Amino acid sequence: MMQDQPIGIFDSGVGGTTIWKEIASLLPNEDTIFLADSKYAPYGKRSKEEITALSIKNTEKLLDLNCKIIVVACNTATTNAIKTLRSTYNIPIIGIEPAIKPAAINTKTKKVGVLATKGTLSSELFVKTSDLYTQNIEVIEVIGTGLVELIEKGKIDTDEMYSLLHSYITPMLNKNIDHLVLGCTHYPYLIPLLKKMLSDEIIIIDSGEAVARQTKAVLIANNLLNPNPKIGKHTLYTNGNVDILKNILHENTITYTAKTLDF
Repeated sequence: MMQDQPIGIFDSGVGGTTIWKEIASLLPNEDTIFLADSKYAPYGKRSKEEITALSIKNTEKLLDLNCKIIVVACNTATTNAIKTLRSTYNIPIIGIEPAIKPAAINTKTKKVGVLATKGTLSSELFVKTSDLYTQNIEVIEVIGTGLVELIEKGKIDTDEMYSLLHSYITPMLNKNIDHLVLGCTHYPYLIPLLKKMLSDEIIIIDSGEAVARQTKAVLIANNLLNPNPKIGKHTLYTNGNVDILKNILHENTITYTAKTLDF
C-alpha cells in the first residue's frame, strides 16, 4: 500500500457524498474516489445477498482504481455486508451505522427516533447495537420509504418530499423524541426540511464526522496517511445521472471532478 493512493468511498447513490465531504474536509491532503451506485439505489429494499453482491462489486471497482482504504458510506451496505468485505479483502474497510449510541446516552425524554431504510433497521448489526445501548429507552423506528428515490431524482426541496417526510416524523413527535438519528447517508440532505418540522430542542444526529475521524485514525494506525502537503484530488463517479450528482453538491466548497462510469 502506498500512502499517496486514494481513499475509496462508495454508497448506493449520491447520499454518501455527505460522508465524502466530511472525509475530504478532515483530510485535505488525501486523494479520494467516490462511487455513487445510483443504478441500483436504493439498497434498503434489496435482500442481504443482493446488498452483499453490490458491495463486493463496488469494492472491486475501487480496488481496480488503486484505492488504499475503503469507506462503505452506506448504512445498509455496512449493516449487511461489512463482515463479508472484511473477511474477503486484505485492506482496511470502514463501515457506518446509525449513531444510536450518542442518542441513547444523551436523551432526556428517554425517547429516540431513528429514520432509516428497511435494510438497515432489519439488519443483525443494527438490532445488536440498538439492544446494547437502549435499555429503558423507547426507540421509535421509521422506515423512510421513498426518500432515497426522491433524493436520487434531485427532488429534495419539493412538496412531495415535505409531505412524505412529515408523515414519517409526525409519529416520532407524538412520542416526544428529543433526538433524531438519521440512519441513511442520503438523509443529511433533508436536514433543512427537518429543521422546519422539529423544535430547536430536538437534536439531529448523523454519522458523517465520526466516520471521517475513524477513517483518519485507521489511516494513521496502518501508516497510510499521505504525508504530501499538496491539496488532494477528488473524483466522483456515478453510474446514474451525473447532473444529479453535481446538483446535490451545488453548495459544496471542495473542488472535485464528476464523471459517469459503468460499474
